[in-house]
Amino acid sequence: MTTFGIIGSGNIGSNVARAVIAHGHDVVISNSRGPESLIDLVAELGPKARAATVEDAATAGEVVLVAVPLKAYKDVPVEPLKGKIVLDANNYYFERDGHIDALDRGEATTAGLMQAHLPESKVVKAFNHIGSAEIPTTGKPAGSADRRALVAASDSPEALAFVTALYDELGFDTVPIDSLDESWRIERDRPGYGIRSTREQLVERLAAATRLP
Repeated sequence: MTTFGIIGSGNIGSNVARAVIAHGHDVVISNSRGPESLIDLVAELGPKARAATVEDAATAGEVVLVAVPLKAYKDVPVEPLKGKIVLDANNYYFERDGHIDALDRGEATTAGLMQAHLPESKVVKAFNHIGSAEIPTTGKPAGSADRRALVAASDSPEALAFVTALYDELGFDTVPIDSLDESWRIERDRPGYGIRSTREQLVERLAAATRLP
């Protein structure tokens, strides 16, 4: 079993917590408001979850999920994440985050920004293009004809392998992208974003994506 640190207790963070706890993993969950704000959520999640500060969640997690507004990505602690797999579920919404020129011009990716912030971590884009409530509820057994597929994008083979195994455990197929430079294909407004897809459909939608909307 894996201890997941979760930075961000909103829709994605809380639903990934529900999903991995249902499969026997432990969760240390945090947000910017402090552990006291998570009392009700942790009570719901049960004994395999505990609340912590962001720093403590980053330290305690063997693998850490970051699910915060993109404008806050530089607040993610660097030192405790060195050498760890970091699941980056962030998305760019300029209406919320303010404009980031490099993203607007198609010169960067959201996951690439996270990797630059965490240079000694193994960043992998994961869980960013599925409705949060669907994470713990729409998985199906391997081999199901209409099994949903999700993208994992990373420069790290180890991180890709971990997320592939995790997705399978949660009931999803994986379409891997072995470069963060190509992770723009599953960012907001691209054909595969938010659309339920089988593996074959998702491969086609990634191929149809253009760099700028």
